[in-house]
Amino acid sequence: MTRRSFAYAVVMITGAGGGLGRALALRFAAAGARIVALDRDPIGLDATRSELESRGVECLALACDVTDAAACSGAVAAAVARFGSLDVLVANAGMSHRSAFAVTRLDVIRRVMEVNFFGAVNCTAAALPHLVASRGLVIAVSSVAGFTPLVARTGYSASKHAMHGFFDSLRAEVQPRGVSVMLACPSFIATGIGRNAIGGDGQPVRHAQVTVGRPLSAERAAGLIFAAAARGRRLLLVGGTARIAWWLSRLVPGLYAQIMARRMRDELESSQAPASAGSAGEPRT
Repeated sequence: MTRRSFAYAVVMITGAGGGLGRALALRFAAAGARIVALDRDPIGLDATRSELESRGVECLALACDVTDAAACSGAVAAAVARFGSLDVLVANAGMSHRSAFAVTRLDVIRRVMEVNFFGAVNCTAAALPHLVASRGLVIAVSSVAGFTPLVARTGYSASKHAMHGFFDSLRAEVQPRGVSVMLACPSFIATGIGRNAIGGDGQPVRHAQVTVGRPLSAERAAGLIFAAAARGRRLLLVGGTARIAWWLSRLVPGLYAQIMARRMRDELESSQAPASAGSAGEPRT
């Protein structure tokens, strides 16, 4: 199989202001790519731009709210105006919520869907004509929650399941036109996504999260995603926990459901205790 080279490729990454997005920007840049970094956080975005430029990387950093389709179109247009083409879109931007559905306002579910699902769709719609022209690649950063149940994450899981339906279907449409699509499904990654996590009332979550297994570093996860993209993978289960969840949920779904029920109890117990001061933030699932 021919490996895809990212030397001189123009790679657009959403949610690049920190965490996995920044790690992906640095990893693609290390392979010689030119980076278009998008984020709605100007401070994080500036830090990513500064780090890339300090390494001699050609970079365009643009403030962008992925829930705004016009803003996504404008960002793609600016990238093409600067670099002349677009070769890779990494739809990474996302947010988390933690609350049982019975105590979750419906507007919280809609908000999570707008960011995680429609944000990815907005960017893909804007980028697709250019990706067809370059015979490019879409990398959609999903989650274990995209193929399994995840307790106290009904909105989050729904948004990731929707991504799988959308991007698997999109692949069937665009692969004959030379565009590749890869879904990357991490389990727990130590990132700053917890800063955007909200509870059922729409307010920031203030309790610790129970995790399964040891969280991957953002750098390690980015390296695995990069390597899979170079090999032309369609689906990547990022980390051992993700692989275990994949097989358990398919081979012994009853056991998986029991594990999820036990995790629900752990979540409820953890909500009674404050997060530790030294926490690196909520791991990404």
